Amino acid sequence: MRSNNGQCSTELQRAAGLFNPQLIQMLKGLNSELGSDIFIAVNTQQTHYDFISNPRAFGFVTSKIACCGQGPYNGLGLCTVASNLCPNRDIYAFWDAFHPSERANRIIVQQITTGSTEYMYPMNLSTIMTLDSRT
Repeated sequence: MRSNNGQCSTELQRAAGLFNPQLIQMLKGLNSELGSDIFIAVNTQQTHYDFISNPRAFGFVTSKIACCGQGPYNGLGLCTVASNLCPNRDIYAFWDAFHPSERANRIIVQQITTGSTEYMYPMNLSTIMTLDSRT
């Protein structure tokens, strides 16, 4: 399910948009039954959406073209010796057609570690580690 214009697949985005809120509701129910925040959800779709919809705000030149790949937008296949390779991978949101770049992954990890409940529910990893250190 590839797009033909460098955008994310509408069908896959819609599926993720339906899944994530239902996951949160399920976790709320499970945590409520257990009486504690045992289950945690990461909304990487939101983090991806943030840097895909506004790549320049995160220091990327584009989110439509992968750093390494073949075909339109370097969006076909994995990175191989036959692929086009960008001169500076730090300014691309995606390494290849499937994987965020190292810099994009650092943004994702930062949101998991210190982000708001928009990215981690019901709490981020730093909060979990702080609570864990007290037990």
